[in-house]
Amino acid sequence: MTLILTTNDAMKIAAHHSIVWFARRILSGLVVVWAAATFAFVIQCVLPGDRAQIVINVTSGNVGLASSAELAAINAKYGFDQPLAIQYGKYISGILHGDLGESYQQHRPVAGIIAEQIGPTIVLAVTALLFAWIIAILTTLFIAGRDNIWAKLLNDTQVFFATAPPYWLATILLVVFAVKLRIFPVIGGSSPVGLILPTVALALELSGFFGQVVQNEFTRVLEQPFVTSARARGMSEFGVRLRHVLRHAALPGITLSGWALGKLLSGAIVIEVVFARQGLGGVLVAATSSRDVPIVSGAVLISAGLFVLVSLIVDLTYRVVDPRINFT
Repeated sequence: MTLILTTNDAMKIAAHHSIVWFARRILSGLVVVWAAATFAFVIQCVLPGDRAQIVINVTSGNVGLASSAELAAINAKYGFDQPLAIQYGKYISGILHGDLGESYQQHRPVAGIIAEQIGPTIVLAVTALLFAWIIAILTTLFIAGRDNIWAKLLNDTQVFFATAPPYWLATILLVVFAVKLRIFPVIGGSSPVGLILPTVALALELSGFFGQVVQNEFTRVLEQPFVTSARARGMSEFGVRLRHVLRHAALPGITLSGWALGKLLSGAIVIEVVFARQGLGGVLVAATSSRDVPIVSGAVLISAGLFVLVSLIVDLTYRVVDPRINFT
């Protein structure tokens, strides 16, 4: 018996596969966020020292031992005296309601503190990702598949940037262009001009990495029959590279963009400290040095959520770039 699928049936099957794929992605994302939340809770519980004593020391600025009454008051306030299972349940329940806890030092909701500072960090990370892609695409268009001194020089430069630590590049850029030449401000602040050096410091390393990945795929695609066909139709070499080869060669890089943005978010925190920029960097440094665990835990949880969101966007972008790929 032969089954003949109509166009309508095929569309229904494709829609079903899309819904199943999306549901699986959402479920796996929730698992990642739950694992991050559990990890953050465990870290709070296993840190050396009494948590109530830590809260008192952070609040008062003293390192002396607190009295039993003071410890009991803090334990009752934060629920440290309850069984761990109950504490964990309240912690997860709070997260579901948007409550990430209260800062030991600032006595404010962690969600509010992170919301105030995460904007500049996200802007820096996204801008660096876009700039890295621009550099990688431009260099790939001109050097992939070519064997001349300029191609070799640019390729070696990509390799160098791919292996250079961003904080080292940031320090050099700061000394040369801010301290010596005084082209850019030493303190980044939140101005567009202050965004340039931190963006370049983050983007250079990633552009070298993207460039190597895209260039290898670009060289392989150049040998495909459809490229030869496009050339035979009279299309210019640059047009073939830009319109036909680049779309296919960029797919491996797009796949890595989710990981790259997660890396940029963590790297941005370090770069913000180097350039004295507003963002999560300064907040996390202060929270770590003062053992303000709720802020650190909240940042871990928010980072996991952003990673899940970005990964989903990257997967959808992958589908848009190459519609032949099915949702499975």
